[in-house]
Amino acid sequence: MISNRTFYFWNAVGTTVVLTFLVWLIYLRPGSGGRSVAISFLPAVNAGLNAAAALFLVSAFRAIRNGNENLHRKLMVTAFCISGLFLLSYVYYHSLQGDTKFLGEGWIRPVYFAILISHIFLSVIMLPLIFSSLFFGLTDRRRLHKRVARIALPVWLYVSVTGVIIFFLLRAFS
Repeated sequence: MISNRTFYFWNAVGTTVVLTFLVWLIYLRPGSGGRSVAISFLPAVNAGLNAAAALFLVSAFRAIRNGNENLHRKLMVTAFCISGLFLLSYVYYHSLQGDTKFLGEGWIRPVYFAILISHIFLSVIMLPLIFSSLFFGLTDRRRLHKRVARIALPVWLYVSVTGVIIFFLLRAFS
């Protein structure tokens, strides 16, 4: 069995690599900046994946509250896979598109950026929390799983829901 120390090390390394790559991809690497018809549907797909992940998270929470551990496990693994698909699609889109500019003005601008900044900040925190919760759950370390999951669930849910909100705000004001 993998020790906690080994897991923490690889969780930190993996999270750092993923986050560094995303920062480079979205903010530092020049993108084409122009929308390609071939990928213009991907933001809607990404919003759909975020919404689906949120629904699976809520369903998994209800399952564990009802004592159905097996269903909870299946729903959480599904939410993890959906979030993984989201990340792949998001990386592909932004590798071609680059950063997306928000063109809204007036009162909506600070609202949008407040949501976006909290979304980005919590998504950075979310990644190691998800890995930890999944690892502890799948290795039957229930006490640690429960402690991490109490933080991971609301953060993951918030990031998923605000991802959908950001999509709609970008569509409405860009």
